Amino acid sequence: MAVHFLHTSDWHLGQFFHNHDREFEHAQFLNWLLEQIKEKQPHALLIAGDIFDVINPASSAQRQLYQFLADAHELAPHMQTLMIAGNHDSGYRIEQVQPLLTKFNAKAVGIVGRTADNTLDLDRLLVPIYDQQQEIIAWCLTLPYLRSAEITGINEHTHNSQNAISYLHQQLIAEAKARKQPHQALILMSHAHMQGGETSDSERPIIVGNEEALSTALFDEVIDYVALGHLHKPQKVGQPHIRYSGSPIPLSFSEINYSHQVVEVRIDPEQNAEQRFQFEALKVPRTVELFRIRENLENLLSKVKALPTGEIEHLAARHFLEIEYTTDAPPPVDLRQQIEQALPPNRYRLLRISRIYQRQAEDQADSSKIDLAPPTPESLFFNIWEKMGYSQDHSVQQDFQQLLVEAQHELAQKQQA
Repeated sequence: MAVHFLHTSDWHLGQFFHNHDREFEHAQFLNWLLEQIKEKQPHALLIAGDIFDVINPASSAQRQLYQFLADAHELAPHMQTLMIAGNHDSGYRIEQVQPLLTKFNAKAVGIVGRTADNTLDLDRLLVPIYDQQQEIIAWCLTLPYLRSAEITGINEHTHNSQNAISYLHQQLIAEAKARKQPHQALILMSHAHMQGGETSDSERPIIVGNEEALSTALFDEVIDYVALGHLHKPQKVGQPHIRYSGSPIPLSFSEINYSHQVVEVRIDPEQNAEQRFQFEALKVPRTVELFRIRENLENLLSKVKALPTGEIEHLAARHFLEIEYTTDAPPPVDLRQQIEQALPPNRYRLLRISRIYQRQAEDQADSSKIDLAPPTPESLFFNIWEKMGYSQDHSVQQDFQQLLVEAQHELAQKQQA
């Protein structure tokens, strides 16, 4: 019998985007996902890490997850929800509520545990997936974000992280092979950066054993599907059955053009090679758009006025806007006010206005050139700001840019005098 499941990851519940929370967008996604679950009635839902945006998530983010699990269980009582911790999650935190998760037919694997005799606890990493008759139709090999302290120092094969990663995969896959019956599929779920994966600017680098990216050679040919999390762009890695589902909403402006999706998978081990594995990308509707305007200062306001119009009542549903402009002359002191007046009313949230110097813009347009432009006042200021131990702050950035505009305007007036 074929196993049928949905693969998703990198929800980042509780994320703040330029000081705006994403709770509304996440709620829209989760409602859409509940509709898919109700219609398709899969055997399992796999969430491949980075469930939350931070290791100590707000109560609202936790409530959003647990309400979703309760609703999903009500719509599809037979469906199992399997979750692993990502590098943004606390593995211990997501495991400590397991008694609650069990009531919703859900399981979280946050850490790679050890037995009393200091060997790998493979049993907790191998999770059976059942059909509606409670027959095992697949095994899920769950590998949360691998922290060196959890996987090294076990035996002579785990002296360093790279050896420990290989050893863990070998041992887990060998145990899965021993348990697998001919009619059962093997699914590996992992939160990792694989070699060949395309990144955005919103993923934290994962470095394990001085290596940022892992090789797909870790996955034995017996594995029917690899459900990956960490990279936000949906993509295959080498082969069609090794896939990142990607994030369900854009988490930065570099993800504007991503086609966010959930992957629907069917695996029937008793079919021939062509029919054994089938998948479909279910496109996630985007309720809040991200707009970016890059324009020279002379044409900027007309470009702003040309944006789509129509008021959106709720602030959380309004679209995000980022503006970057180029100019050789100092911009007007009231530039932000002019932009805000030119914007269609009650439709956009203006996150950032930044100046790109002409040389920078030319170099960005031609990636073959080496950027020899001097550092900008903004980059110098924030380099010093970060070295002093302060984190990026949107209000400080706005204040600095306003002071910079005023200083440039005053300098220009003195030069003309």
